[in-house]
Amino acid sequence: MSTLLPLLALLLFGWMPSVRGDELGVVGPTWEISEPDLLEVIESRLKRMQQTGELARKQREHRDRVVASVEKPRPVAGLETTVTPRHFFLDPSWVLDRDIRTADGALLFARGQRVNPLDHVALRERLVLFDGRDRRQVALARQMLQRSAGGGKAILVAGEPLRLMRSWKRRVFYDQGGSLTRRLGIRQVPAVVSQDGQRLRVDEIRP
Repeated sequence: MSTLLPLLALLLFGWMPSVRGDELGVVGPTWEISEPDLLEVIESRLKRMQQTGELARKQREHRDRVVASVEKPRPVAGLETTVTPRHFFLDPSWVLDRDIRTADGALLFARGQRVNPLDHVALRERLVLFDGRDRRQVALARQMLQRSAGGGKAILVAGEPLRLMRSWKRRVFYDQGGSLTRRLGIRQVPAVVSQDGQRLRVDEIRP
């Protein structure tokens, strides 16, 4: 508002007809228009927070939240421990909503084309999804990964991935937000995803 008033005054002054001005004296007290510098306000606030220890406390709280979100992510909602085993097949094909081109602009796949990724790349490793809070599922997943000739990827849907990674001395992934389980239609864990021809096979296994 304080920056708008001088601009408005200049505009009005430019539209007024030229008149002779007389010295009328000082009608009332006047002050310079000023507003605090935003950076100075922020710097002053930070100095006060540093002096009172509030800044260090907030930094610790932020660090603790970040560490907690990495060490123990939010469990994927809507999943249950497998009671009734089942298996089903999934066609991963989808219709492209835009052109797919190479880095030099050559067209690979046109918009509207139906594409199956398994026609171009194989799922070399089985995906083993499980709840890291359930000892039975953890034990079963470890056995399956050790027995798998083609290797496998351990994917948690709940639990502490970094702790398990340190214990197993291998990479452990996390289905953050449940995007993978939703896309694959998985409702129970542990579950194993493997390739069967040009389809994906999903097995929900009783621990």
